[in-house]
Amino acid sequence: MELLLGLLTGFVFGFLLQKAQVLRFEKQVGFLLLKDMTIIKFMFSAILVGVIGIYLLSDLGIITLKIKATYVGAQIIGGLLFGVGWAVAGYCPGTSVGALAEGRFHAAWVIIGMLVGAAIYAELYPMMKESILQWGQLGKITIPEIFHLPHWVVIGAVVFIILSLFSWFQKKGL
Repeated sequence: MELLLGLLTGFVFGFLLQKAQVLRFEKQVGFLLLKDMTIIKFMFSAILVGVIGIYLLSDLGIITLKIKATYVGAQIIGGLLFGVGWAVAGYCPGTSVGALAEGRFHAAWVIIGMLVGAAIYAELYPMMKESILQWGQLGKITIPEIFHLPHWVVIGAVVFIILSLFSWFQKKGL
């Protein structure tokens, strides 16, 4: 049942990616050039739905949050690799799969690169887990814990900031 639910969720997400036109190379490049904020609006919308949904389900006792440890060094290196790959390819991993499903066969190169990168990471992981992947270890922390605030206060601030950005993007025609 979990696999079926995951597959259904993937189809819905892919449908939403397609409807928002974020699978289009032009939208990807437009965002990277800071000329079209469609991608960031979609990502911020997903963040809002995700953070509200996850904390609501947690508060209702339906799910249990399992916070993973924060390793700043690994996140910086991973973020840089992700960003460079996105800038070079014009697609992030999720949008490359959606673009391929739409018939943009050049996106297959991005998927191949993603799989090769994952294989290289898997091979190097034993060597890195006691070095690079330990840099900047902060433990299992969350933003509400850092600021010593209830999570709904932080979520409210995030909602306010994102909605303010949406308004600003609208005024600027982005």
